[in-house]
Amino acid sequence: MFVSTAYAQTAAPAAGGADMIVQFLPLILIFVVFYFLLIRPQQKKMKEHKGMLEAIRRGDRVVTGGGIIGTITKVGPEDELQVEIAENVRVRVMRSTVNLVLSKSEPAKSADDKAEEKVVDRK
Repeated sequence: MFVSTAYAQTAAPAAGGADMIVQFLPLILIFVVFYFLLIRPQQKKMKEHKGMLEAIRRGDRVVTGGGIIGTITKVGPEDELQVEIAENVRVRVMRSTVNLVLSKSEPAKSADDKAEEKVVDRK
């Protein structure tokens, strides 16, 4: 009785290579959907935020991660900014804590731009 049961269990056919692909196809499709709906947009958003942080300059109005709205008064060494949140109240914050730039300031004029303005004014 036990011997016939043992012979019946070993008679199962081996799984083929095509069956393996069909079994993993749903997992592959789920990964592709996750990539295009979650991972890729998040990477794009992080890249835009990094570009915004690199473009911060003096005079920009910003919102920090804590919700404080202020104006950049000084771009310090490394990753440090000085933000004026009220008259004569300045705080130092890390550049990475800035969440949003509300308004951009005009770029500072260089010596060449000032010389061109004087030439134009004289004419």
